[in-house]
Amino acid sequence: MTLYRTLQEATPFFVIAGPCVIEERDTMLRTAEFLKELCRRLDIPLVFKSSYKKANRSSSSSYSGPGMDAGLEILEEIKRRFELSIISDVHETIEVSAAAEVCDILQIPAFLARQTELIREAARSGKTINIKKGQFMAPEDMESAAEKASECGNSKIMLTERGSSFGYHNLVVDFRGFAIMEAIGYPVVYDLTHSLQRPSSGVSTGGNPEFAPMMAKAAMATGKIKGLFLECHPEPQKGLSDASTMLAFEEVEAILKSCIRIKNAEKE
Repeated sequence: MTLYRTLQEATPFFVIAGPCVIEERDTMLRTAEFLKELCRRLDIPLVFKSSYKKANRSSSSSYSGPGMDAGLEILEEIKRRFELSIISDVHETIEVSAAAEVCDILQIPAFLARQTELIREAARSGKTINIKKGQFMAPEDMESAAEKASECGNSKIMLTERGSSFGYHNLVVDFRGFAIMEAIGYPVVYDLTHSLQRPSSGVSTGGNPEFAPMMAKAAMATGKIKGLFLECHPEPQKGLSDASTMLAFEEVEAILKSCIRIKNAEKE
């Protein structure tokens, strides 16, 4: 069975998780090992996520990752050592070929969700494409974004909700969007931790991770999402990127277990 088919048919849902940006090797391996064992115990398909580069930073001094070559090397080690599928962001068409050699899923960042040639080039790779909805886009706008990929002969597409801009330095999640995007015909993913950000709060992005358990359960209760995206770290407060919203390991386990209970309740 292909990865895309596995994710489409995942029961009760699949998980995309990992540190925001690739950090030192020990942190990455610890996180991959934890997630692999947790998802094995919970019988949930896992895709390991981390970015080799973050092109969208609040400040020029913010950590943006080790770069493509060094980052892909670490992701390849994690893929091989833990037998995990890998997802990472691509920001420019020139990155796609190299990223596709390691990554099973190529992710289009939210702020690039309208970049036609980037989406097309990613689709031509033949890999599964995860398009994150821009904070400035309506849920129905994602149909056009998906068409840019499908027109290239690639229908292995996922659509991710990560919140919409609400005034300055705030995001909200309109839960109607899950149903609207599901109707487009592709698996819908909820990006839990990014939806709790407080964008550009000073020189770095802030957030409200204390709402993560509530938001995850509420999203699952809609019955419209197939995957849960979250970022985690052994010591979130020491994370080099998105430290204000990444979750600790024990929080991840509690959230996934509560989401499973909700999905199981749908069957009753």
